[in-house]
Amino acid sequence: MKRRTLLQSFSACALTGSVLVARADAFTDFQTAITRDDFVRMRKLLQQGMDPNTVDERGRPGLVKAMQLESLRVAQELIKAPGIRINDASASGETALMHACIKGHIDVVKQLLALGARINHPGWTPLHYVASSDTEHSVAIAQLLLDQHAYIDAESPNKSTPLMLAAQYGSEKMVKLLLDAGADVQLRNELNLTAVDFARRSEREFLVKLLDTAYQATRRSKASW
Repeated sequence: MKRRTLLQSFSACALTGSVLVARADAFTDFQTAITRDDFVRMRKLLQQGMDPNTVDERGRPGLVKAMQLESLRVAQELIKAPGIRINDASASGETALMHACIKGHIDVVKQLLALGARINHPGWTPLHYVASSDTEHSVAIAQLLLDQHAYIDAESPNKSTPLMLAAQYGSEKMVKLLLDAGADVQLRNELNLTAVDFARRSEREFLVKLLDTAYQATRRSKASW
């Protein structure tokens, strides 16, 4: 009786070990498929029951990592996978939509928005990300977000706004789009910097003039009797 129990125990341990090895192999294959944009391998893994929301060692869900690495074919497999959670964020708070925005993948942005990707949330937002980029489709993506009610003066953790980032990193068209859409040029972040200061820090004099003109135009005159 004791021998049978002991054998059963050994068998159970061996089975558990095999399962753990299989899971580890699947995890490695999942991450490798993302890195290599191996959509065929990813499709097989998903068909075998792999969780499309699997997180890597750095806390990045599969879809976030795929968009960050621009593994667009794998991203498509993950987006259409049953159970995918497109709003899952990495440990640093980045979503798939944020990476699609900053890298200028307008088709993916449209796809994610149609599936209910979140635009407004505390901290860095998709509008911050696209405002700091200067790709072929950056301005069009920003307009898409604004059309979907993106909060134009969203504050990052240090209270920087999309306009501030556009002033330092984006294009003149991006700055004009945000200004025309009502971005508040008077706002200051935790370092007491305005969008004008951001433009000045990057020595973009053409944007300094544009933003300073907007700043002066919106200054409130001192109250008088």
